[in-house]
Amino acid sequence: MSDTFKLEIVTPEKKVVDTTAEEVQIPGKGGYLGILPGHAPLITELAVGEITFQENSTVQRLAVAWGFAEVLPDKVTILAETAERPAEIDVERARKSKDRAEQRLTSGDTTVNVERALDALHRAETRLEVAGKNPQ
Repeated sequence: MSDTFKLEIVTPEKKVVDTTAEEVQIPGKGGYLGILPGHAPLITELAVGEITFQENSTVQRLAVAWGFAEVLPDKVTILAETAERPAEIDVERARKSKDRAEQRLTSGDTTVNVERALDALHRAETRLEVAGKNPQ
């Protein structure tokens, strides 16, 4: 059995990652999934979160939001609505988005879509964390 697998991460706009990896952590709807070479086949829905993968013994990080992942023993394909490397994240925009979501959640306005505001908050926090600008 190989100690690596093919990893592809694709958005509607572009192929973000096309590499060989030793492992990957994926934010699934039910929690994070750790994938190693030879993993049992599965398909999972992605949540908002951080993908980390090890490539040539170096850890890479991406902020992702929504989509699906297909895991095969020798290949992982991730189809994400968005996927951003740390250098691609607009930190100021993410901070403003976080502030807006927090204001909506604390406004007391009963017309606010709480689920949508929580999603926006989580996405902004993930983007800031991956960019290294929001240490937890």
